[in-house]
Amino acid sequence: MSFWLGPCLDAPPQRIVCLVPSLTEWLWHLGLENRVVGITRFCVHPAHWQKTKTRVGGTKDVRIERVAALNPDWIIAHREENTAETARALALSTPVWISTICDLPSALEELAEIGQVCGLKEAATESVRSIETAWFGRKRETKRPRTLYLIWKNPWIAAGTGTFIDASLRSIGLVNALDQPRYPTLTEEDIAILNPERILLSSEPFPFSEADRAAVELAFPNTLVQRVNGESFSWYGARMLHFEPWWIAESDGNQTRL
Repeated sequence: MSFWLGPCLDAPPQRIVCLVPSLTEWLWHLGLENRVVGITRFCVHPAHWQKTKTRVGGTKDVRIERVAALNPDWIIAHREENTAETARALALSTPVWISTICDLPSALEELAEIGQVCGLKEAATESVRSIETAWFGRKRETKRPRTLYLIWKNPWIAAGTGTFIDASLRSIGLVNALDQPRYPTLTEEDIAILNPERILLSSEPFPFSEADRAAVELAFPNTLVQRVNGESFSWYGARMLHFEPWWIAESDGNQTRL
């Protein structure tokens, strides 16, 4: 459930700084191009905003003075993507709304809340209903393979329970092989003990390559290892309307569906 820091917002915001890439895309989807003044360098969708909006740093290294210079009346942050220190510093002068999205219900609730805050309740509600329909109408795996979703290497970090990635896996019929909360660090021995039927290598935040996939496949020869589009599994917002778990193109240039 989202929460607020700083002064109150008493009218729909007109100068928004968004520090959450997936929610930046949601603001674009709601038609708020003229109201968004600042984004992070990782807010790559829509692509043209990287040229037309002021970039205020990364999600973990926000330039406080650059945000202040934009004179925003609303700042959007996320509990895990941004630091508590950043949120507290920004909240000294500007209302900061902090998202805590970790599953489908919280995503639907908070996406609707953004629309309501911006005075676009009807449009946001309609899109949220479309997302809900799309998610419940997805084709699901019938075999329900036990799947390990890796987001980092050296050390290995995986997506556990209580994450949006976990919700995405379950929505298409995959079973998360990792019954630990959030994003635990794993050793190769830990992975062997889990013995997943599938290992998915995300394209972000660590950009797993084809060489990485081959190495993991060599280490776990009895496991299907595939590279996936991390945005499809971890970006909540407009991307949820067109969730497509395409595998990243392999060396032969082909792609296959789950």
